[in-house]
Amino acid sequence: MNQQLIEQIVGEVLGQLGKNPTQLPERAVPIAVSARHVHLQPEHVEVLFGAGYELTQRSELSQPGQFAANETVMIAGPKSSIERVRILGPVRKATQVEVSFTDAMKLGVKPPLRESGNIEGSAPITLIGPKGSVHIEQGLIIAQSHIHMGTQDAQRFGVQDGEYVTVEADGIRPISFRNVRIRVNERYRLEMHIDTDEANAGFITQGTIGRLIKPNEATEPVACSLPVSTTVNAPSPAKTVAPKSYEFTKKLLSTEDLAAISEDEIIVPKGTIVTALAKDTARELGKTITVRK
Repeated sequence: MNQQLIEQIVGEVLGQLGKNPTQLPERAVPIAVSARHVHLQPEHVEVLFGAGYELTQRSELSQPGQFAANETVMIAGPKSSIERVRILGPVRKATQVEVSFTDAMKLGVKPPLRESGNIEGSAPITLIGPKGSVHIEQGLIIAQSHIHMGTQDAQRFGVQDGEYVTVEADGIRPISFRNVRIRVNERYRLEMHIDTDEANAGFITQGTIGRLIKPNEATEPVACSLPVSTTVNAPSPAKTVAPKSYEFTKKLLSTEDLAAISEDEIIVPKGTIVTALAKDTARELGKTITVRK
């Protein structure tokens, strides 16, 4: 079964779940993995693709009125570039580029962790299309994990727009996502959005079901496993919660492994391969990699 067919089936299943929330178990939230993408303002569409050009729809997204376009662009930073970044429609008032922390490391940029649409003072980036290029001084962000839900879902969960919750996902590598922002609109379909780094940290695939937990319902503190420690409108977790060092036993240390380790020092056996990107990520996160003697 090819990937396109799998995505189509998952999309149809999620669509049915969103239309009838009573089919979901209590407190259950479908999780969708959002890869790097671009939202364009109308004038930038014309600069990148030509005068009078309009985006064409490739496929519908889970949220009503949103679509993945056939068009893609290259995004370029000081260190590198990433090709074929998908554009999502329809057009917006301001161009916005959403990447993962791993993407940011590759590009050589430092975008802030922000709610989609909050781009004031965010990072610059260059977009390159078949007809031209655009450099924006702000608009590059790492998207804050969030849950779209309709008004009926909000009532059912007992939450409000702008509230923060925790979402737990069971599986091969159980994980808890803290400070997940609730976004309520009568047109929204129930779905949590995370980026690829967050998905890789918990081995999460499209269609995974999470469990929503309100702050006053948590029975014990949960260590944050997200690749970026900074959160929006929420205090940073105290470093004293976790032990100072972590004994790593695998033969290869990757960025995905780093994302799941909360300790500041990672001790690896002699001979362990540490990827170059993992070293860069460790420096960015203030972590130390020590070889066991």
